[in-house]
Amino acid sequence: MTTYTAPVEDMMFLFEKLRDNKNYNDLEKYKEVSPDLVKNILEEAAKINENLILPLAKAGDDNPAVLENGVVRTPPGYKEVYQKYIEDGWTSLSCDPKYGGQGMPRTVSAFFDEMISSASLAFKLYSELTLGAYNCIHHHASDEIKDKYLPKMVEGKWSGTMCLTEPVCGTDLGLLKTKAVEQQDGTYKITGQKIFITSGDHDLTENIIHLVIARATDSPKGTKGISLFLVPKFVVKNDGTIGARNGISTGSIETKMGIKGSATCVLNFDDATGFMIGPKNKGLSQMFTMMNLERIVVGIQGLGISEIAYQNSLSYAKERKQGKSNNNKSQNGNADLIIEHADIRKSLLNMKSIIEGERALCFWLSQQTEVSLNHSDQKIKQDASDMVSLMTPVVKSLFSDLGMEITSDAMQIYGGYGYTKDQGIEQLYRDNRITPIYEGTNSVQAADLVFRKLSNKNGNIINKFLDLIKSETNSNNEKIKPFVKEFNNYLEILKKFSEWTIDRSETNRDDVSAAANDYLKTLGYISLAFAWIKTLQVSFKDYEENKKFYDDKINTAKFYFEKVLPRAEQHYKSAISGSSNIMNFNFN
Repeated sequence: MTTYTAPVEDMMFLFEKLRDNKNYNDLEKYKEVSPDLVKNILEEAAKINENLILPLAKAGDDNPAVLENGVVRTPPGYKEVYQKYIEDGWTSLSCDPKYGGQGMPRTVSAFFDEMISSASLAFKLYSELTLGAYNCIHHHASDEIKDKYLPKMVEGKWSGTMCLTEPVCGTDLGLLKTKAVEQQDGTYKITGQKIFITSGDHDLTENIIHLVIARATDSPKGTKGISLFLVPKFVVKNDGTIGARNGISTGSIETKMGIKGSATCVLNFDDATGFMIGPKNKGLSQMFTMMNLERIVVGIQGLGISEIAYQNSLSYAKERKQGKSNNNKSQNGNADLIIEHADIRKSLLNMKSIIEGERALCFWLSQQTEVSLNHSDQKIKQDASDMVSLMTPVVKSLFSDLGMEITSDAMQIYGGYGYTKDQGIEQLYRDNRITPIYEGTNSVQAADLVFRKLSNKNGNIINKFLDLIKSETNSNNEKIKPFVKEFNNYLEILKKFSEWTIDRSETNRDDVSAAANDYLKTLGYISLAFAWIKTLQVSFKDYEENKKFYDDKINTAKFYFEKVLPRAEQHYKSAISGSSNIMNFNFN
């Protein structure tokens, strides 16, 4: 079984030292969110994740969620821990105080998302989709709907889902068949089938609030005819109490490769009563409020699983003896610890440099997200929104892809033991495997990035990003100048790659489509380097405060720049070779 220690020290370093976005720090609503308060929250979060949630990972894998006589039952221990989880207020951490939330910023809640992803991703999913549904309802529903449904969702007594996918459509939602028939009282009867619905049914909460996309009978075909509906498992009476069962049934739950404790359901809607959220035929844009948040959270899932994989690999490498290293440090003529082998050390440093870079980049993005949602100046708000839009596919795709690399390397460090169930390492690989797939596959994310996100009605977004990160990495410190010089060389590569991509979008879309994943990774690796430069700025400036901590940061950054960042140029060189061979190849 795996062990886990929440990286509170590194998280507090970010909150105390890299909370440097002036526009974020100007937000009045977060003025009282002090380092002492955040440290207290993170220490309490560490306790519940390390002591109660972590054991659920193996319990859920060994005893998956099951469907019995129309009822979905969660794995042993889930109900008891979930009750403690909501009693302690973890579902309300980032929610609006108006509905019972604690109002913490994403600079805090993202740390909790990482911790619980490390501890048990399957358990996390039961509350994660609730927060996504909460955000969608909070942004788009009427006050009447919000007052009726949000308090119980914030409390955790009711959960939420996102119902998009159908047998006939995954990414191409314009093909959906679920229909909505308007009733005289303004409600709708929803009929259709949804598949792959995370936490679609379970025994943890009193009610489940489904957000369902469907087509009204008088709406046009395609994506322009999609509306969004709130469809509760149990009808909610006017006084807020639960009434009769709605027309929703669970057809089956999926037997999956990983996250087995999470119930992934086929849901049948048979004249289920639903309430339209927002304007008619605007459901897809409303649902993207939920989906875009989820995409960033999925990236954090990859980060969380990478962290626990690294921790256990490091611990194992310090205990396992095998072979002679070139240092030949063994005193008794037998084997050395495998951490003395250069290749093992390289794998561990690769994990560490990526994980800490991802955490720092995510913290930077969390500040941008809060500015995009809460700043009073519309231009500042829009600029931050553009940065979030640009980086969302990067965080989702790169973090989840690198999660696969890191969990695979963790298994390799364990050798044959890593391939067995006893150690829990192979489960991390299996659990993470869904993250590059759901919420839009990583190839879809890459296509979205290159065709929609590099520029928009607000101008050339990638150039704005390049200007921003260049301005934030200027430094007069002599010790950091070699890193900045190298970083600027990669910014030139990204600039050339961006120009090539935008140009080819007009002349040869196949070239861009074939290069999309390469572009995303080039942007991603350079963005991680940006996060490392910001970390180095603090490390050199405050070195005397904590020499051991900052030595570790400086040496980890050096590894990233020497061994990981060069991948960005490799992706660029591969991409600009074009697509002619790919598209002309005969597979017959």
